[in-house]
Amino acid sequence: MNSIPATSAVLADSTLVGAALSRAYTAEVDAWLKSVVDGVGDKKGVALAAVGGYGRGDLSLGSDLDLLLLHDGSGAVAEVAEAIWYPIWDSGMKLGHAVRTPEEALDLAADDLDTATSLLDIRLIGGSAALVEELARRSLEQWRESADRMLSRIAENSRERHATSGEVAFLLEPDLKLSQGGLRDRHILHWVDLADSSLLRDSERTGVAGPHETLMSVRMELHRSTGRASNKLLLQDQDEVASVLHYSDADDLMADVAAAGRTISWVHDAVMHRIHVRSSQRRWRRTTRSLGHGVQLVDETLRLAPEADVHHDAVLPLRVGLAAARHEAFIERDVLDRLAASTARLTDPWPDEAREIFVDLLLEGSSAIQVMEALDQVDLVTRILPEWAPNRSRPQRNAYHRFTVDRHLFEAAAEAARLADRVERPDLLVLGALFHDIGKGYPGDHSVVGVELVHRIAVRMGYEPADIETLEAMVRHHLLLPDVASRRDLEDEGTVRFVAEEVGSVGTVELLAALTEADSIATSPAAWGPWKAELVRELAERTTRYLTGGSPMEVAPAFPQPEHLALLETGEEVVRLVDHRLLVVTPDRPGTFSRVAGALALHGVEILGANLHTEGGWAVEEIRVGGGIGLEERPDRVTDDVRLALRRRLAITARLLRRARTYRYQRITTAQPATPQVVVDNETSSTATVLEVTGPDSIGFLFRVTRAFVELDLDIVRAKVQTLGDDVIDSFYVRGPDGEKVVDAEYLAEIEMAVLSAIRSDA
Repeated sequence: MNSIPATSAVLADSTLVGAALSRAYTAEVDAWLKSVVDGVGDKKGVALAAVGGYGRGDLSLGSDLDLLLLHDGSGAVAEVAEAIWYPIWDSGMKLGHAVRTPEEALDLAADDLDTATSLLDIRLIGGSAALVEELARRSLEQWRESADRMLSRIAENSRERHATSGEVAFLLEPDLKLSQGGLRDRHILHWVDLADSSLLRDSERTGVAGPHETLMSVRMELHRSTGRASNKLLLQDQDEVASVLHYSDADDLMADVAAAGRTISWVHDAVMHRIHVRSSQRRWRRTTRSLGHGVQLVDETLRLAPEADVHHDAVLPLRVGLAAARHEAFIERDVLDRLAASTARLTDPWPDEAREIFVDLLLEGSSAIQVMEALDQVDLVTRILPEWAPNRSRPQRNAYHRFTVDRHLFEAAAEAARLADRVERPDLLVLGALFHDIGKGYPGDHSVVGVELVHRIAVRMGYEPADIETLEAMVRHHLLLPDVASRRDLEDEGTVRFVAEEVGSVGTVELLAALTEADSIATSPAAWGPWKAELVRELAERTTRYLTGGSPMEVAPAFPQPEHLALLETGEEVVRLVDHRLLVVTPDRPGTFSRVAGALALHGVEILGANLHTEGGWAVEEIRVGGGIGLEERPDRVTDDVRLALRRRLAITARLLRRARTYRYQRITTAQPATPQVVVDNETSSTATVLEVTGPDSIGFLFRVTRAFVELDLDIVRAKVQTLGDDVIDSFYVRGPDGEKVVDAEYLAEIEMAVLSAIRSDA
C-alpha cells in the first residue's frame, strides 16, 4: 500500500459505521504507516509509535495522527523522520508528531500533563519494539509515582473545562469530546485507573464501556457526515447522524447520547470526589458526623450507617438528598444502589414529612440539581415521580433552549428557589417551576397535558384542593406573562383585563411573575434581561392593580417613559444610540419604523426588541439592538444611515438585496426554522388590530414586513419586536386608513398574503 487509505474500501463500505468504522479505519492506517516505516532503509535504533488518541485506537476521520518517532541517538534519525513525515503530509492527513529519545520523552512528561497522558497509550507501529516497550514501562512507572500531583491537575482542568463546555447529557448541542460526560472524561477515567486502580470500582470500569462506544460512534459519523473535525453535535447535523446509525429519529439518538454522557459523568464525578477526599485526608483527620435516621456525613461524603432503616423508611432517599444538598456532600454509588434496591415506595398520599423534605430539597437551589441527578442515576426520581420518566434526557429541538427538558426543569426549580422570598408560598413556587414543562414528554399541548399531570402529582403529595388549583394555574399559564408582556400593549386595559381573567388571583400573579423569571433564566442567557424583566414587572403590577379594584393605568408604563414624552413635545428629530439602545424621535409618517429597521439591517444590526409609540403626529421608537460590527466600530455611520433613511435618501431595498445575496450562505441555522404565519387578534385591544407575525430571522425581515404594511396603508401605532434564537415573533398594533381596527375579511386576507410574501422574499 503506497498511499493513505482515504479512498479505501473501509471508508467506502456503508455497512461499517460508528465505532466499528473507527476501528477498521485505525487498523488500515496502522497498516499503511507500517508499510511506510518498512520502506525506510536503515532504521536501526528507531521506532514509530502511536500515542494519545491514535494510540488508544480512537481514530476518527477528523483526528490528528499522534505519532512519536523514538530513537536511541545512534543513527541518522533526521533522514528517517523525513522519509516518514513527508508521505503523511502528502496524504493530507493532519499530523501531530515529535522526535525524541526515551529520556527526552520522560523528562517532558514529568511536568507536561498532555505528554504524560499521551505516553500512557503508546503502542508500536514499526521499527524497534524494544524502544517502545521500554518507554511504555517507564512512563507508566513515572505516572504512578507522580499520581497525586498529576491527578490533582487533571481534577482542576476538568472543573475548568466543564464550566465552559457544559454537559453532554443536558445540552441540546453538546461537545462530544470536551463537555462533561464526554470522551475526554472517559479518557481521564482510563488515566486515573492506570495511576491507582483502587479509585475505580469494577462496576464502573465495565459501566463506561458501552457509553464510550456510543459517543465514539456518534463522533465518527459526525465527522464523516459533515466533513469537519468539530466535535460539537449541532441540531442541524443530528438527523443525518441518527439515520446512518439506524436510530428512528434524532430524538432517539440524543437520548442515547444523553444516557452515555450521564453514565460517564457520574463515574467521573465519583472518581474525582475520591481523589479530593484522599487528598484532604492527608491534610486533615477523617471525621464522621451523624445527621439522623442513619445518615452520616463522612469527609464530605454521604453514607448510611448500619442501623439505617433502609427497608421500612420510605422517606430515606429524600432525607439523604436533602442532607447532601445542605452539606454539598457527594452521595456514593453504593448508597444510591442500596436505596434503590431496598427502600420501600412512598404511600399514596405521601406522608406530610415526605412532602416537606422534598420541598426543602428544592429550596436548596443550585445544590439540589446535582442531588436530583444523582437520585435519577438509579431511578429514584421516577420512583417518587413516575410522571417524570418521559422527560428524561428529552431534547428540545430549538436553539433557544440550552438544556434537555429534565435538566431545564431542575434548573428552573433552582432559579425559583433563589426568588423564594418574593412570594408568600415558596413551596408552590419551586414545585410549579419543577413541573411547568412536565407535559413536554407527552403527546399534545404540553401546558394542557401538564395540568393533568401536576394535578395527579399534587394529590399524591397530599396538597389541599386550593393549592392544587394554584399549581394547575401555574402550569397552564406559565407562558402567559412573558407572551403577553412581549407581544401586547400593556397600556391597553383590554390586555390587562384578559390576563386578570385568565389568572384569577393576586397570589397566582405573584407566583407566575417569579416563575417567568426562573423559567427564562433556565432557558438561556438571552431569554431574560432588563428589557423583559421590566415588561413582565409592569404587566404583573397592572394585573394586580386590576384584581384589587384599582386602575391598571395608574402603574407607570415601561414605555414610553416621561423623558420620551418630553422629547415628543420638543418637536425635534432625535437619533441616539447608547448602550445598545437606539432612540428615535421623528415625525410620524408612513413607513417610519420600516425605514429604521432597514437602515439597521444594512449594518447587520439585529433588532432584539422594540417599542413604538405615536402621539401628536410624532413617533418615538426605543429599539434594543445587538450584533453587527457597526455597533462597535462605526456607531456614527449606523445613526447617520438611520437619519438618511428617515429622510428617504437611502436606497434601502437595493442595498438590502445586495447584502442578502452576499451573506445568504453564511448563516448557520441550528434548528428547524419557524413556519411563517400571521395571527390576527381583534379581541385584545379596543382601538387597534393586533397582527402577530412569526418567521425565521433573516436580513431585512422587519423592513420587508413593515414595508408591506405601508403598501396596504396600515398605520403602526405600537409594536413589540423580539428575536428568539433564529426566529422572530413580532406584534404590531395597526389601524386601517380610516383610523379604525381592520375587520374586513378580504382586507385581512390581503394583509396576510402580503406579509407572508414579504417574509419569504429577499428584499
